[in-house]
Amino acid sequence: MEEANQNKIAIVTGGASGIGLAIAEKFVADGIHTIIIGRDKTKLQNVKKKLGTLCYTYSFDLNNISSIPSLINEIMQQFGHIDILVNNAGINMKKDFTEVTDEEFQLVLLTNVTAVFALSREVVKYMIKRKSGAIINISSMASQYGLPKVIAYTASKSAIEGMTRAMAVELSPKGIRVNCIAPGFIATDMSAKALNGDKERKEKVMSRTPMGYMGDPVDIANAALYLANGEAKYITGVVLPVDGGNSIGF
Repeated sequence: MEEANQNKIAIVTGGASGIGLAIAEKFVADGIHTIIIGRDKTKLQNVKKKLGTLCYTYSFDLNNISSIPSLINEIMQQFGHIDILVNNAGINMKKDFTEVTDEEFQLVLLTNVTAVFALSREVVKYMIKRKSGAIINISSMASQYGLPKVIAYTASKSAIEGMTRAMAVELSPKGIRVNCIAPGFIATDMSAKALNGDKERKEKVMSRTPMGYMGDPVDIANAALYLANGEAKYITGVVLPVDGGNSIGF
């Protein structure tokens, strides 16, 4: 596998922690040159040290939408092409429905939807020229069924799944596959914040997950590597739950 990936270039947003980091690690281990985009310079430096020479970092706030074209242009000038884009960066907000302000709602949509769109658009411009590419979006159980207190996040992830299908239909004829992973409850800092101290929510999660335990970030990374490489060459427009059966649990 490593031979085939020698010249492959991937971008992983939010790749300095949690699921994004696991995906970046998996890509690097498979010989893919992996560019991590994140906000926290210190975190990025630590990841670079950990992952070594195939890992590159860009400190950038994806909410700065108007600068995304120049960011991608800079990456293209340095690397020459982009083969894989993983839109992983996202924010969550747990709040009663009536307490969510317009500004908070817009901020979640800006980070989780608009930035994904803008980044994908700029990368696709270059992928089209090579008639090849793979884009992987990251959704959530929040778009598979109703979850309380995460209205903005739910709206954003439902948008991501719709965008995945629309992108796949338009871009697949041009050689670009677009797929989505819907992680279940994965043991990360972000999920710990959502579940710890909320015994009822945690029990509910476990009771409706047929496999009976939370997933590991590497479970998502394995799926991402599969969807990104040639083995998934006839797969496009899917939303793949990696959730221990949670989305079909009772």
